[in-house]
Amino acid sequence: MAGERFDAIVIGAGPGGYPAGIRLGQLKVKTCVVEREYMGGVCLNVGCIPSKAVIHAAKTFEKIGHADELGIGVASKPTIDMKKLQAWKGGVVSKLTGGVKTLLKGNGSEVVMGRAKLAPSTGSGPGPDGHRVIVESASGTQTLVAKNVIIATGSRPIEIPGFKIDQKRIIDSTGALALDEVPARMIVIGGGYIGLELGMVYAKFGSKVTVVEALPSILASMDKECVAVVARKLRKMGVEVMTDAKAKSWEDKGDRAVLTVELKDGKTATIDADKILLSIGRRPNSEDLGLAEAGVAVDKRGYITVDDQLRTNVPGIYAIGDVVGGMMLAHKATKEGEVVAEVIAGHKAAFDVRTIPAVVFTDPEIASTGLTDEEAKAKGHEIKVGKFPFAALGRALSVNDTEGFAKVVADAKTEEILGVHIVGNGAADLISECALAIEMGAVVQDLNLTIHPHPTLSEAVREAAAASIGEAVHIINR
Repeated sequence: MAGERFDAIVIGAGPGGYPAGIRLGQLKVKTCVVEREYMGGVCLNVGCIPSKAVIHAAKTFEKIGHADELGIGVASKPTIDMKKLQAWKGGVVSKLTGGVKTLLKGNGSEVVMGRAKLAPSTGSGPGPDGHRVIVESASGTQTLVAKNVIIATGSRPIEIPGFKIDQKRIIDSTGALALDEVPARMIVIGGGYIGLELGMVYAKFGSKVTVVEALPSILASMDKECVAVVARKLRKMGVEVMTDAKAKSWEDKGDRAVLTVELKDGKTATIDADKILLSIGRRPNSEDLGLAEAGVAVDKRGYITVDDQLRTNVPGIYAIGDVVGGMMLAHKATKEGEVVAEVIAGHKAAFDVRTIPAVVFTDPEIASTGLTDEEAKAKGHEIKVGKFPFAALGRALSVNDTEGFAKVVADAKTEEILGVHIVGNGAADLISECALAIEMGAVVQDLNLTIHPHPTLSEAVREAAAASIGEAVHIINR
């Protein structure tokens, strides 16, 4: 394929890149997708999908342990075979990633496996034939040419000095998802969503888990009342959470790792562990792409700068997903990929959204879209807040999962819905209705007057909306 010309080249086949390639193919734009490692990117291979598989296994494991509450007899305590779990998880991943290449090819896009970088620019824009992309692979080096290039290279875990990820003692999320034994003791450095999701998994499997968070609270960006429910569950599970605590150094003692933590009062403490999971955030994969040589602007943190059509400062070069910053979520990247494909195809399109829902797959789940009550007040809104507890929800009671609530934040004058925050079983699947409501500029009565089926978890959303205006039926209005 040396020297072959395309209308578009997509660098990266993750949840932003491969949808861009599919949509470009649908729009009859001659496209090549270049992927250096694995189709589907981090999300499908070592992120979103495998983590949800092990989270499901852990929740099932926990439920079996409490089956006697429902009158179900279990002969002995459940056990976990991590090798079998890894095999099942691998099967889930294979089914999804195997379909990515098929979808790309089925829609007319070429796929090349290799490491891509932009060739140096000869001026302020592409050459007469377009942008040149150099691809290095096991079979050699080739140069592809395209009028348009989409950079969709994603992100990777952040390391901190002295904590080199070796996937032995110091592991990241990829390493945590690949363990074939349950560690007796695990330290999670970072109380964000990835650390808590995986920390809770291993706590359910029997690990003694300690979470070390430098900030005053875990899940600092989420609704505080929702976070409090998860914090209670962590305590109930025996997970120790240390806030205002900084991981300073660690030593390998042969049979264990010993972490030194600096506490809020300046004193230090040591914690023993078999594994230390480092989960303090992610950084963009913007190095070694030839960005500087091609003249593409990045900010001081390495994120590529784009406008609402995902265009960089260099004509014909676009960027999407984690590498452009913002909410580092797969569904944001997918939407950006679809938008940029339509822009390249000449359609009127832009990344113009009012809200992007976020989900934390802890137990219970937290799902959020729009403004928290604190954010709404900071923006000058006088607000009304309605809450409905899952404990009063027939469906939640009947499936023996009553932790949590739905919460609606609305403008007190216009009753426009500003935000919805849900903590509880099924929160991830309930939040889409709420995001749609905000996108459409719905008011509280739009949710309240919409008939929700009974008995379902979705009734909590309707009742929370009603509660915000004093019209809830199944709780006392306050």
